[in-house]
Amino acid sequence: MTFINPKTDFAFKKIFGSTDSKDILISFLNALLYEGNSTIEDLEIIAPYLPPSIPGLKDTFLDVKAKITGNKIVIIEMQVLNVVAFDKRVVFNAAKTFATQLKSGEGYSRLNSVIALTITDFQMFPHRNKVISRFTFADMEDLFIYPEHPLELVFVELPNFQKDLNELETLTDKWIYFMKQTSNLDSVPETMDEVAAIQKAFRIANQANLSLQELETLEKQQMFLEDQQGAILKGIEQGRQQGKQEGEIGLILRLLERRIGAIAPELQTRLRQLPSGQLEALADAVLTFTDFTDLTTWLQDNTQS
Repeated sequence: MTFINPKTDFAFKKIFGSTDSKDILISFLNALLYEGNSTIEDLEIIAPYLPPSIPGLKDTFLDVKAKITGNKIVIIEMQVLNVVAFDKRVVFNAAKTFATQLKSGEGYSRLNSVIALTITDFQMFPHRNKVISRFTFADMEDLFIYPEHPLELVFVELPNFQKDLNELETLTDKWIYFMKQTSNLDSVPETMDEVAAIQKAFRIANQANLSLQELETLEKQQMFLEDQQGAILKGIEQGRQQGKQEGEIGLILRLLERRIGAIAPELQTRLRQLPSGQLEALADAVLTFTDFTDLTTWLQDNTQS
């Protein structure tokens, strides 16, 4: 069997946001929000997933939205790429969902609590190394929690989950493993098959059950993600190279000032434009300089301008 990757926008919505996904989403949310306890007994999927009429890419920030037991609203997002200001986007979407519940003239008592559940395929908080992090309003001095939890932010960082298949114990473990590893499996693991909701999720994720149109949409999204990930990696490498070069020129300027005195701003600009190879050659030559003429002579001999 070949399974679609639940981390893509299309697959996540199909598995957890379809009209037939109610029991799957209940199990999933109980696992990630309530440590596997049956806190959520019922829910309503708002704007359920519909098969695409025109193949396309991600057209919304929120993947699934539901009203759960206790009249709470849960907005769920699966995020693969660590884009700029993503942390602010999560807060914005949660606050917007909370605020837009009221129509003109309605009282604030009609506002329901909002939980923003965000699953990331990157480390959201690199120094914490926790799989699940929960945030709500609390007093900064004694951590007293604001009553009724009007807004909660819950993050699940997939890279921090390191358990192997034989180490899965809880419902939470199994759902996080499903999110992280499904696309790498060729059959449903026996330990996962024991949970009816997960078994059903695998059935929906089976690529053989997709229409041709859905397969095309999935392929487009996967290609888009690969392109974006490649662009991000390229940008990181360019940043490293730029940072390395800035460090090199900074060191060379300090050496020059010690050897021959202050360097004029226009000459500093010219030095910053030298490619990495010439900077390395200049670094070696600096130690032989005795005055400003040595620098200008070196530039004339080693550059075209």
